[in-house]
Amino acid sequence: MLNIKNLNFSYQYQDFFINVGLLLWVAIFNTYSLPGNIWLTYASCILALGLCLLPVFIFSFVKTRLKSTLTKKQYALYWCLAYLVLLPVFIIIAVNCKLAKLEDSVFISTALAALALELMLIGNQYYQKKVQHIKWIKKIGLENAVLITIILLAATISVMAVSSLENPIYQRKGFRLVGFEFDAKMLVHNFGTFLSFFSQFLIMYLCGYLLFFINSRFLVSKILKERGLLIYLLTLSATVAILYPLLAQVLISLPINTVFGRDIFVANPFELENAFGAFAIMLISLPVVLALQWGKQNNRILALEKEKSQNELDLLKQQLNPHFFFNTLNNLYALSLQKSEKTPESILQLSELMRYTIYKGQEKTVKLSQELDYIEDYIRLQQIRLRKTLHFEFNKQVDNDQIDIAPLLLIVFIENAFKHGIEPAEDAASLKLSLISDRDAFIFTCENSFDPEEIQESRGIGINNLKKRLELLYPNRYTLHISAIGNIFKAELKLRIA
Repeated sequence: MLNIKNLNFSYQYQDFFINVGLLLWVAIFNTYSLPGNIWLTYASCILALGLCLLPVFIFSFVKTRLKSTLTKKQYALYWCLAYLVLLPVFIIIAVNCKLAKLEDSVFISTALAALALELMLIGNQYYQKKVQHIKWIKKIGLENAVLITIILLAATISVMAVSSLENPIYQRKGFRLVGFEFDAKMLVHNFGTFLSFFSQFLIMYLCGYLLFFINSRFLVSKILKERGLLIYLLTLSATVAILYPLLAQVLISLPINTVFGRDIFVANPFELENAFGAFAIMLISLPVVLALQWGKQNNRILALEKEKSQNELDLLKQQLNPHFFFNTLNNLYALSLQKSEKTPESILQLSELMRYTIYKGQEKTVKLSQELDYIEDYIRLQQIRLRKTLHFEFNKQVDNDQIDIAPLLLIVFIENAFKHGIEPAEDAASLKLSLISDRDAFIFTCENSFDPEEIQESRGIGINNLKKRLELLYPNRYTLHISAIGNIFKAELKLRIA
């Protein structure tokens, strides 16, 4: 592995931190009501449960490193070893040792909670990478998600109500309960009753959703945003005054209001209790609505930033290609003046270089091997036309040359080395390149000789464009260090791909 500073250190140990939180909550629930020295009990509980979850902590601590160094099959084997082999073994040890005098069920439930948490994290990671980017899921939005949840909730309660119709367990004097039952036979035989219950429960929940919808689409997005908090509260009060008697009358009129033996809603639609319920829905949903509005605004900002970044990248590429084109034309011009026999070969190599620049340069990523071939072809073309001796070295330690990188990143250093250091040199010049790469990162170093007495105020548009491209393509994932010591100019790029 490369000795590259991990710029996303907090993310690397995020799962470990979450598992520590799980441990602490379990310890709190098992100690907060106990008598005696509560802190001593709390500490002993943490130590006991920490031993139980030791395989989980070790695995979560090195999870990021394992993912970057192992194949999927190898990673799965380590996961199974930690959660399906070692975790049960440590549970057995903790139970047999009676650590902290905790009950056996505490250790077992803690281990199951850790396993459930890991599965939840895996599911969330899959959602982040695969599911949330599906177009129809992105279009659902929070409001539609709430509506879908309401429909499913109404259907679920209706199914349970029909399934428990004839069960005496749920019959009480003067009223009937909805039991947690599912009986397919009862559902088929009483399907009409199910539809009746479902439509009424749905109307009941939709009345609350109407208040949420008005609050989201009008009161918050228009009144609160444009007119301020006072006008929002006064408009909210007026809206509730208009709607709550009407909605309450609708709910009172539903047959389901009395089908379970007692009125679910009070008979008077103007009862202030109904108004308090409407206010509660509006105010309780306010944080959700604000989060929804913030999310929409943030997505618009991100979309604009992405569009701006893409426009900037396109502009930088338009600057980059002419820069290279002019340099290579100068090369051919010099060869033609020399009437060199290498001119046809140089034109052919230039053709290949320009093909890569024009076509591959417009792609989002290329293989590292393609970029290396391009660099070596460019250096060969430069060596053909140079009269002076060039001491050239290229040290490559590449574990995987099939990783994807943005095109035309590395050539900028070499172009500047020739233009500002090697070409102006009167005597022999030197160029030393180094590339150390693993699965998801690399270090590229370019060292070239130059004349310290020459003014080095500007290195051309290449380096400036490179810095801008790196910031747009790999924010917080690269370091670029440029230095000049004696007659050696050195540029080092550390880049984390994944």
